[in-house]
Amino acid sequence: MKKRALAVAAVAALTANASWAQNSVTLYGTADIGMSYQNNVTPIGSGAAGKSRVQMFNGVYGSRFGLKGAEDLGAGNKIVFTLESGFGLTNGAQQYTNAMFGRQAFVGVTNPAYGTLTLGRQYLPYQQLLAPYAPTYWLPGYNGAHPGDIDAFDTGYRINNSVVYYSPSYHGLSFGGSYAFGGVAGSVDQGSTWSGAVQYLNGPFGIAAGLVRINNSAPGGGAWGAASTANSGGQEGISAINYGFSNAQAQQRIGVTGGWQFTKTLDISFSYSNVQYIPGVNSGFHSEAIWNTIGTVLHWKATPALDISGGYSYTAATKSNGITDPASYNQFSLFQAYSLSKRSVLYAAQGYQHASGKTLTLAPNGLTSVVNATPSVGDGFNSTPSSTSNQFIFAVGYIQRF
Repeated sequence: MKKRALAVAAVAALTANASWAQNSVTLYGTADIGMSYQNNVTPIGSGAAGKSRVQMFNGVYGSRFGLKGAEDLGAGNKIVFTLESGFGLTNGAQQYTNAMFGRQAFVGVTNPAYGTLTLGRQYLPYQQLLAPYAPTYWLPGYNGAHPGDIDAFDTGYRINNSVVYYSPSYHGLSFGGSYAFGGVAGSVDQGSTWSGAVQYLNGPFGIAAGLVRINNSAPGGGAWGAASTANSGGQEGISAINYGFSNAQAQQRIGVTGGWQFTKTLDISFSYSNVQYIPGVNSGFHSEAIWNTIGTVLHWKATPALDISGGYSYTAATKSNGITDPASYNQFSLFQAYSLSKRSVLYAAQGYQHASGKTLTLAPNGLTSVVNATPSVGDGFNSTPSSTSNQFIFAVGYIQRF
């Protein structure tokens, strides 16, 4: 668990990163590119017949560059900041339109005795404290996130206008909380997001739990309002799994992750999530939609240079909105990474998902209809699910860190 402990200290407490020495600024980044194969490609919501596709793509982790730094104020106090931008190597385009630092942009203050408080566009405690045991710790979200990243365990959600606090670690126990302002006149609820999480780490064992509530800024649901959540104001994590419920009044997620390190080269993690899409008067569905997911990942450091990871997850929707045969998804994911050096990595990723049962899809006019559930492996294919009940993907690529 040593690697996980260091990761948590770096991204959560923001106090243990060696590059944040006093009065320092660090430039960092990743260049990631690969080739992928996907069978049965169908643009989400199109209903068209699918065909296989081979393409160059922007990698399983994506490319980014950023600046992070600290200003020592004395007595253990530091001002900290992070500015991070995403881009694609295939065409050089910005990851988020009109958001130069769309991945992260925050500033705050930290003290080892009192914790860290930051303001800006940033990740949720729900993600950060659950991350060391989430499926995407050893598997990329591209093929390893739970179907469509329905539970947001992958770090794709970045919340605008947020205030985030992380506590120090008290004998292995730490916690965090956040609130993001919706900015809607006359309402403190519309467009707001709040999150809380707790984590316990003790030797080879760790466990974490958290929840997040995301409210639509549009009253009564309907089209997701521009002030609500995520990337440049829009919804995140929309796929064939939840597309028919994407005009909800609110989303709520509860997650639990944990893990055990058997040896220095072998560890296992598990996860559970409960996801709820809550309707409003303008939503295209009428009763709460719920998905439950269980998953596990086994990681083996086969050699000092080679990491091999494999994961399985099962996602099941509950009966609602007149559907008596609700959708379920079985997903298998594999990932192999070979380090050419400390900063250069070759990788291969594979994924397979089978879907069964029924779900809802959304028409352009906002009305829903019942359709056969279709798979969407991980979160790399949210806009291109399969046209059949099965989906297989394969990718190879290269990562250069700096």
